[in-house]
Amino acid sequence: MSFCCFPCTSNFICSIGKEGKQIIDPKYYSQITRSEAEHIFRGDNQTTIPLLDERVKSLRDTGKVLLEKYQGTFTTCIEKCSRSAKKLLELLVNDFESYRDEAVYEIDGSRHEVSFYKRAQILIGDIWACFKGKGIGEFKDIDCITMFADYRIPQVLVHFGAMRYSDSLLKKLQSDVELKNGSQDEIEIRGCSIEAVERVRDKVRVLIESNPDLKFSKTDINAILIDHFLWDYRREHADELESIPYHKTRCIYY
Repeated sequence: MSFCCFPCTSNFICSIGKEGKQIIDPKYYSQITRSEAEHIFRGDNQTTIPLLDERVKSLRDTGKVLLEKYQGTFTTCIEKCSRSAKKLLELLVNDFESYRDEAVYEIDGSRHEVSFYKRAQILIGDIWACFKGKGIGEFKDIDCITMFADYRIPQVLVHFGAMRYSDSLLKKLQSDVELKNGSQDEIEIRGCSIEAVERVRDKVRVLIESNPDLKFSKTDINAILIDHFLWDYRREHADELESIPYHKTRCIYY
């Protein structure tokens, strides 16, 4: 988009900027070529980033929408939503195709449309967290955002016993079978992760409410913060969690 939130992103943008690539300018990435994107997102060993064509399309589409509808800046998108995370989520999903993280779940002969919107939600969550819920990061309904359903948080939830894989699914994950995006197994893992974090949040809020000595309220806890804790825990205890398999899915939605 038109601003970055984390030091690693800033370092990446600075290094690309030194090469004369205006990667944060929608005028640039709305017309980015495949070869330019391949160079920008090259690995340390010159490995080509997976799903390059899909990423190029996402960049071009995003840049065009920002230029045509939002004066070339994502800040306009935020301001248009009047401090509502829900409205911003709807704007992202409706106007930016690459954020439509949706699938169809089939059970007992019936079909259900489900949505995860991981990247759209993490975008809103990052803005809220980086600006500490103030200014451009103030959202009156931030609680509507769930955890960011990807592949690492389920691994930590299994580690803590908040989730358990069936024997057949565990065997499949241990054999490194790639789950197709939108497959029933992938949908169930992501969906159960969201439900588990919602229950953890509710439990933490009950504990806070029952302890008057705590200096913060139950509303200070939400799914975003729990996701951040679990993600950091996984990074800090990577060796400890190595034995727990995680699902592998190749798509642009994580």
